[in-house]
Amino acid sequence: METSDRELSVLLTDDEEIHRLNLFYRKKDKATDVLSFSLQEDQEDKFAEDLLGDIVISIETTLRQAAELEVRANEELLRLAIHGTLHLLGYEHEDVSDDIAARMRQKEEELFEQLLPMLRTE
Repeated sequence: METSDRELSVLLTDDEEIHRLNLFYRKKDKATDVLSFSLQEDQEDKFAEDLLGDIVISIETTLRQAAELEVRANEELLRLAIHGTLHLLGYEHEDVSDDIAARMRQKEEELFEQLLPMLRTE
């Protein structure tokens, strides 16, 4: 994908709503931390060419995972936002080779380390 400005939306919701979306769109009957919905897959709509897609993040799961990982909630939220954005950019980690999954994890870590200082400003 060429580098240019893209727009995406982020919905912060609860476990009940993300569970409903996960079941409806992915046929997975459980809550999850983050879902991504690409608008780039069907590029016939010229209006949507600058729209990258939608990310849905469960705040309940974010808070629970932050406590489990012993990190601040805003750090976990940043990690999930990066993860969802990478999916919108075509990165995958499920049902792919270990190399492809590792490439996504590496990119996620790189971006997290680049953006993390912005959370820690006084």
